[in-house]
Amino acid sequence: MTDLTDEGQQIHKLINMFLNVARRGVLLALFVTLAACGKRSPQTGVLASHRRLTDQQIAGLTSKKVFFGHQSVGNNIVQGVRDLMNADPRLKLNVVKSANPQSISDPAFVEFEIGENGNPQSKNQAFAAVLDKGMGAQGGIAMYKYCYVDVDSSTDVQQMFESYREGINTLKAKYPSLKIVHITVPLTTAETGTRALINGMFGRVTTQDLNAKRNVFNELLTKSYAGTDTIFDLAEVESTHSDGSRSYFVRDNRKIYTLAPEYTRDGGHLNEVGRRAAAERLLQVLSTL
Repeated sequence: MTDLTDEGQQIHKLINMFLNVARRGVLLALFVTLAACGKRSPQTGVLASHRRLTDQQIAGLTSKKVFFGHQSVGNNIVQGVRDLMNADPRLKLNVVKSANPQSISDPAFVEFEIGENGNPQSKNQAFAAVLDKGMGAQGGIAMYKYCYVDVDSSTDVQQMFESYREGINTLKAKYPSLKIVHITVPLTTAETGTRALINGMFGRVTTQDLNAKRNVFNELLTKSYAGTDTIFDLAEVESTHSDGSRSYFVRDNRKIYTLAPEYTRDGGHLNEVGRRAAAERLLQVLSTL
């Protein structure tokens, strides 16, 4: 009986040793997963150094008429434009809030909320409706952006992009003198690899999942228009740290870019630093047109 007890104790010790090894294996796997999340890419981004707008860029901006259709993150960017104007006395833009840009004859930066968040098709239609009032025929620069909430778990990204492209093609054909600027979908911060893994195990949609879909849309947009049209790559700005590295996680050997945490307070909208960075890059892009 004693022999059996001793043997049982030995078996118990062996089982514990096995479980400890297994636990270390799980921890190692989790460590590898975490190491692949929230990395800083060494590549140089658009914000490697924040440069003030040049005199030439400012001169170009003050002679242009621009319409910008947006929602909440767009409001952040517009506030960023105002921040830049307050900080730089050379920058004197006529920033106007209006759904009727055709009624403004002088150069101006006209902005207004269009469509409904969560419904990208409503933004396609609202943008076209604004231009059909008269600015499309007048010419100038026009652009609109989706919000991060326009991409959810049910979004067919390919279909969303095809609808966008169809609408843009129609506007280009109707208004050949109008310059349209394309804007990538903004991003959000993403949970850690461990939290994403746990959420995934319970069948929950993760912020990593949604950012992956936003990245797909942005890849479709940039591949379609790079080299032919002007693109304001908002997602690149949002995911680029001030040192030029990128915020991302790795999935299926692909980098999925995310909003840099220092640019936000709530994980999606832009704070003072983020909105200024985005506004600065937007004005640089517009100054080239």
